[in-house]
Amino acid sequence: MERLFPVQDEDLDYESIYEVLLQLYLNPMDINKATSETLAASYLLDPRQISSLIAYRNRFGPFISLYELQAVPGFDLKTIDQILPFLTIGSGFSTQTQSLWKRVITEEQAYFLVRVRRNWETRKGYTPADTSSTGKISSRYLGDPNEFYLRFRIQHARDFSLGVTLDKDPGEQFTWDGKTARYGFNFFSFHFTKYYVGKWKTIALGDFQAQFGQGLVFGAGYSLGKGAETVPTVRRSSVGILPYTAALEFGFFRGAGLTYQSGKWQSSMIASFAPRDGRAASTRDTLSTEDLTISSFNQSGLHRTSSELGTKNQFREISLGGNAQYAASNFQIGTTYLFTKFDHAWIKDPTLYNQFDFAGKSNQVASIYLNYNWKNFFLFGESAISHSGGKGNVVGFISSLSKQVDFSLLWRKYDKDFHSFYGNSFSESTKPANEQGVYLGIQIKPIPKWKVNAYYDFFKFPWFRYRVYAPSKGYEWLAKISFQPNRNMTAFFQIREEQKDRNLSDSGEPSLPYLIKPLNKVNGLLSLEYQVSKAFFFRSRILFSRVHYYDQKSSGFMILQDAQYSFSKFRVTGRIALFDTEDYDTRLYAFENNVLWTFSIPALSGQGMRYYLLGQYQLNSQITAYCRFSRTTYTDRETISSGLQEIKGNHQTETTLLIRYMLHR
Repeated sequence: MERLFPVQDEDLDYESIYEVLLQLYLNPMDINKATSETLAASYLLDPRQISSLIAYRNRFGPFISLYELQAVPGFDLKTIDQILPFLTIGSGFSTQTQSLWKRVITEEQAYFLVRVRRNWETRKGYTPADTSSTGKISSRYLGDPNEFYLRFRIQHARDFSLGVTLDKDPGEQFTWDGKTARYGFNFFSFHFTKYYVGKWKTIALGDFQAQFGQGLVFGAGYSLGKGAETVPTVRRSSVGILPYTAALEFGFFRGAGLTYQSGKWQSSMIASFAPRDGRAASTRDTLSTEDLTISSFNQSGLHRTSSELGTKNQFREISLGGNAQYAASNFQIGTTYLFTKFDHAWIKDPTLYNQFDFAGKSNQVASIYLNYNWKNFFLFGESAISHSGGKGNVVGFISSLSKQVDFSLLWRKYDKDFHSFYGNSFSESTKPANEQGVYLGIQIKPIPKWKVNAYYDFFKFPWFRYRVYAPSKGYEWLAKISFQPNRNMTAFFQIREEQKDRNLSDSGEPSLPYLIKPLNKVNGLLSLEYQVSKAFFFRSRILFSRVHYYDQKSSGFMILQDAQYSFSKFRVTGRIALFDTEDYDTRLYAFENNVLWTFSIPALSGQGMRYYLLGQYQLNSQITAYCRFSRTTYTDRETISSGLQEIKGNHQTETTLLIRYMLHR
């Protein structure tokens, strides 16, 4: 997971990325049925290895054993060792003689899990309300500080998936209230997906996502983009319709998704009617619903205060769309279309930078995409146009130039008025709009045990952006050198530099226009990992950051030590980290181990220490328990956070308990 994850940035939707990758890896691919597109979507193999595997399969027929991979040209023992957990042979159809109901109730991959998480210091939002001098009562959270998460899932790879997810965030009220769509838990998600019913490849009911082409129209809510794995992650794959299993309360369809396949042709249809959180505004001095508009959508999914609760399910969104695709062995072409309509017009509060953002009640976006595999080259591209006339374009290729060198190139251009609500293609910004850029990535294995990864990305923004009130440009590069003398030890050094423009602080002179200056950030990481024995593992890391903006310079560093020990049915993982940064701009991110299906990558700034201890115990073949304790202690402050999240004190403590129950083991 950590190897594939993008460079840390607070704007990225990490939970969604984690969820999709986890589902991908929990459903091993049938090596005898996997296409080049499916293999590329796993990010486990490079283009040369994918071409070699398919050529071997075409020549010698289906694999009899996974260990036959040793005979495939370009597959060394290290590669095979890494990919074996994610491959299988002939899975998914051995029980098709049984009825679907029989397969569901006897499926081994059936589990129920419950997670409880809590912050133990009292935040301001949980204290008694104050009354101001004007008699106004201050806002407070409606519920308690506990987070509750429940999930039930039964699945069999390429056969079916059935699941329910329930979630209550800290501060939300656990209550039964139909008017606010709260039925105990604050969020409810359900899906049922059936694969391969005659010529119907996928039948999805409930909540689902979709990904086609390069993600300009359907982006499945996640993209890997730029990271330490510099070559394969720039390309998206047409994985089609996927069940939605995360607890994030936006970015998914709710209704029905169907995929029909006939020979090399495939068509998909999507129909969704979903509630959306948002804040209403009135265009006139009246309470008539006809005059209400949507001023903003609430994508946090939080409903802790009366104000936040007032945004819950305020609007309705209808989505109708589809995809048609033709796929040969080395060639794929397709087209996508999505129509989206809200029950009220979406009119944002005007600012300098959002003048070309979507405004209105409905939107349409359509695209055409092409993928072509030629020898060791994977060429790809997609071109889209939205109802506004704005266009989005992505073109690129990934190639294995030799056994030692892999290379990728991607060019993108998104007009400032290109509107795609579910698009998630490669971009520097959080959405594909108002951007042009070129990305170059390379991976070199000069000699055994050594590997070099690097990328350079140049981008510019033709129109204004948030905190940048002028056309701007920037660049970003990363270099990583890895050394693995044996399978038990890995060391690497990584450095990344990013430069983007930002507004200068207001000088107070009204005659002066907005001025922008480049903000330059450098982050570095030195890591050593060693598997001492089957039972003991440790990891040591040093992280540093430096920021230069106008005439100000600041820096930060962190040193951390991880250890993991496994014995019998126990596994214990721990970390202690010391950090010291001069400001928030020099904050440092550290990927952390957590309980199953839970993601943690905190941003640490200021001075202090953070540590956690994670325990895992398998009570029996059906029940596994996870418990985690973490604490951050600051030495430079007596108050943590602000607003209703404020904590009086210098430390913050969190505990997490998760229990997974497997139904049929």
